[in-house]
Amino acid sequence: MGGRGDRPGQPSGARSGRGGRGGGERLAVPPAEFTSYYGRPVLKEPVWTWDIAAYLFTGGLAAGSSLVAAGGQLTGRPVLRRAGRVTSLVAVGASAYFLIADLGRPARFHHMLRVVKVTSPMSVGTWVLSVFGPAAGVAAVSEVASWLPERGVWGVGRRVLPPVGQVAGLVAAVSAPALATYTGVLLADTAVPSWHEAYPELPVIFAGSALASGAGVGLVAASPGEAGPARRLAVAGAALELWGAHRVETRLGLLSEPYAVGRAGRLLRAGRVLTAVGVVGALLGRRSRVVSVVSGAALLAASVCTRFGIFHGGVASARDPRYTVVPQRERLARRAAGEG
Repeated sequence: MGGRGDRPGQPSGARSGRGGRGGGERLAVPPAEFTSYYGRPVLKEPVWTWDIAAYLFTGGLAAGSSLVAAGGQLTGRPVLRRAGRVTSLVAVGASAYFLIADLGRPARFHHMLRVVKVTSPMSVGTWVLSVFGPAAGVAAVSEVASWLPERGVWGVGRRVLPPVGQVAGLVAAVSAPALATYTGVLLADTAVPSWHEAYPELPVIFAGSALASGAGVGLVAASPGEAGPARRLAVAGAALELWGAHRVETRLGLLSEPYAVGRAGRLLRAGRVLTAVGVVGALLGRRSRVVSVVSGAALLAASVCTRFGIFHGGVASARDPRYTVVPQRERLARRAAGEG
């Protein structure tokens, strides 16, 4: 495996000598063509399909919605609290479905709970999901307390569920940051070049995306007068998401390329535009229900685009040997220069 046409001490595609009309430089060697043994890829392409990209989105949505619910709970905004709790339960249920679908059968999720390995993002994520899911479920179920009869067994539930739901909602909110970011750590922990090299930015992007999507739920569900915490969350999430996306598209050198071209590039550009539209609408729509709903929908769509864009960018980098070979050569050259 290697780049054909490379010569020692001379970079690929270098020009030497002068010739031709106008004194232009003549190409001495053909551009490097990266191949591997038997034409097989250098890295085994991830077998993950769209359901894992969807899992990245729903996990972030569950985490962000639980934070919106906690904001509504602590500031006395019942509609915001209810919308956040119900969305969080639905989203974490979808996350469990997508994860188990990827694992193949539910028993494998159970088997992962047999051990706790703090150095494994997958193990930590499984336990975080196991804490967050039941807490989000109890908090959401407690919302039906006001519909229960006042007498009998149902009356006991009517009195007990609200305080239990308050505690469960806070437990879900406390574990939400870990749920929102562990998937970014999980992707960066693989050998996929553009995911691995973006290890400082992926958790930040996923945290921002989670906050923005949770804020989107609040803006869609609550009236403008009750959506104050969601608006503040939208600004914070958009700032983190846009900063992180800008970094992966500019800091990684060659490994930024998969995030800027093809399907990943289109999705990430759409995500940036929708995030900007959403946050501007959140700030300007303080008195308009329509603007608030549109901005919330834009933030949710932006989160989908960002998660799928990051996913497809990493998969594209694993398919092309250039994204594995060139950075390795650059690291070896820097190491040799340092030792010299």
